Amino acid sequence: MAAPTTAPKILLMVTGGIAAYKSCLLARLLVQAGFSVKVAMTDAATKFVTPMTFQVLTGHPVATDMWGDRPSDALDHIEFSRWADLAVIAPATANTMAKAAYGIADGIVSTMLLAFPGPVLMAPAMNNNMLRHPATVANREILAARGVNFVGPGSGWLACGTVDEGRMAEPEEILSAVRELAKDLPAAVAIPEETGFWTGKRVLITAGPTHEPIDPVRYVANRSSGTMGYALASAAVAAGASVTLVSGPVALTPPRGLAGFRVVETAADMAAAVGEVLDAGADWLIMSAAVADFKPAHFATGKLKKDVLGDGWSLALTRNPDILGEVVPEHRSGPESDGLRVVGFALETDDMVGRASLKREAKKMDYILANDPTATGSGFGAENHQVTLIGADGIIWESASAPKKALAKEILQQLARTDSSSGG
Repeated sequence: MAAPTTAPKILLMVTGGIAAYKSCLLARLLVQAGFSVKVAMTDAATKFVTPMTFQVLTGHPVATDMWGDRPSDALDHIEFSRWADLAVIAPATANTMAKAAYGIADGIVSTMLLAFPGPVLMAPAMNNNMLRHPATVANREILAARGVNFVGPGSGWLACGTVDEGRMAEPEEILSAVRELAKDLPAAVAIPEETGFWTGKRVLITAGPTHEPIDPVRYVANRSSGTMGYALASAAVAAGASVTLVSGPVALTPPRGLAGFRVVETAADMAAAVGEVLDAGADWLIMSAAVADFKPAHFATGKLKKDVLGDGWSLALTRNPDILGEVVPEHRSGPESDGLRVVGFALETDDMVGRASLKREAKKMDYILANDPTATGSGFGAENHQVTLIGADGIIWESASAPKKALAKEILQQLARTDSSSGG
């Protein structure tokens, strides 16, 4: 007779960083996903978020004290550690990482961590200088060598006003990492099944620019950072999709949980990669990459010299393959991608909706996301972005200017809502 299965039990440890507010959403996501969650908080964490908040979100008392002087019981640090299957520290401050690295147990969280024998996931969050300090770097290496798993940190606005690396990973990304770790738990622990529109959907997403070489050191490119495409990939993974990301050259870390990841350089490379993935099977293609329309007509095998080029330089260009217009139709009706939904992006600086609508029709896309990089609250490399979703009947949705990670989640929700209502 098979042993009974139970949902994985997550011990969420919240420490004293401003990112503690994001752990409230993480707790809710974990519970909604079917995990059982208990929370422990450092004294510093309670200065940012109240224990009652987590108690309401999880349905369990919150451990905050080792001595039984507060709602905690005196042996919570042992009982919680025995109860849990997996521990998540979010945010993981520099102080907490240092204590964990050297086995210091001077509080409820550090003591629980020392007593917990199972898998551990840390989501670091701190000032960029603290993150890069040799002590923090060394502590992370020590913890990683012991088998501690890490998610993040990401880059963006920090509490100190700096734009740099040090932000705690988004709750959706942490949830995805928890799911991956939970796959290695004993068979008696059943991972909650993901449900929803995107669950199990095979989604191909392209991101970033392409680089079209002129000679060994020069290339034609655009200003795409790839942030939007990577945010869409991360959000799709968190929503339960099987995601393949095809990326041009960018300085970004691929999201955790991808089913496939391909790095390409040129438009021809991206066209080939898209065709291969579609042949293998896909339900959705979200073409967010900014693919170069033209490439140099001739590649110089040696570096072009300015004294040879003279006072002027005319660079002859030729068209690149049109992935949406030429490549996708060849693979769309195949047995593995029958019923493929295609979503494109249109970057327009004038008559945005009109031009984007014509592009959608001409290339037989199901949906197109139009954006104006010159508009306030949008643009290449900007933290915030805004888009207009257009379908066969015109404008479906106009977003506000929002951080790209939040916007990506909204885009997927809008696509799911629209496609479901249309019978797709």
